Amino acid sequence: MLFKRTILDQIQRLDPEKDDHRILFLSWTHDFAWDSRKALEFALFRTYAVPSIGKLLDSTGEFTRRTQKRYDDTDLLIAEFLESGYDSERGRRAIRRMNQLHHRFDISNDDYLYVLSTFVLEPIRWMERFGWRPYTDHERLAGFYFFKQVGRRMNIRGIPATLEELQRFNLQYEREHFRYTDESRRVGEATRDLFLGWFLPKSLHAYGAPAVHALMDPPLLRAFGFPEPPSWLRRVVMGAMKTRARLLRLKPERKRPYLTTRAPHPTYPNGYQIEQLGPEGVPPPSEENP
Repeated sequence: MLFKRTILDQIQRLDPEKDDHRILFLSWTHDFAWDSRKALEFALFRTYAVPSIGKLLDSTGEFTRRTQKRYDDTDLLIAEFLESGYDSERGRRAIRRMNQLHHRFDISNDDYLYVLSTFVLEPIRWMERFGWRPYTDHERLAGFYFFKQVGRRMNIRGIPATLEELQRFNLQYEREHFRYTDESRRVGEATRDLFLGWFLPKSLHAYGAPAVHALMDPPLLRAFGFPEPPSWLRRVVMGAMKTRARLLRLKPERKRPYLTTRAPHPTYPNGYQIEQLGPEGVPPPSEENP
């Protein structure tokens, strides 16, 4: 590394439990501004391989009919409490809205807990594979403590006491639940095609899809019914990501935080209100509970 890493120095001086939000903010908006978003995208993508989750999302039609809006709503709700903190005014509003949207459905506590676990673990795994550096222990623990507090505010029960226990739960849940369903495939395809649409015209999606598949592990591919990419393509994609990581090590650190809430979102060119995020027809809390 050619440049002094002041952000990393700040992170290492903080306490992972007491300063969980500050550590996550520094890490995700400075050191891993792009990678953290991709990691969360793949975390959510992974949850669709659980049949009960895939079936619910498919039944709403939001992913197949309004894929970009569904992505923007989720991106912004999560970004609100990630950037401001779960106990900030905007963070509390975002979690309240998220709870309101989810409580309309019969979702098991274990499914909630599994989704929460992916928010903690997939960023760790992504940085290990593709980041310009892996997470430090401080960042791993801060992510665990942060989302543990978010989970409590979502009334999720039985959140493991340690990061290691959460990882065991996550792996066991995937072994027991990942399997192919038509519903999961439809949701998976719609989301994959959204990713591809950011870089390629629709006519070229068939050529780009194998590169996205190359980022997925075999259990996830099987659950979506996606074909296994050729080994040479996996090597090419992994090589490209590793080259990117090496180049990033040569760049100076980001001085200003990248804030997702201030980034352009196609669904909301003129801005948004937290209470209006989500599917059409779900009134803001003030209208639902006058």
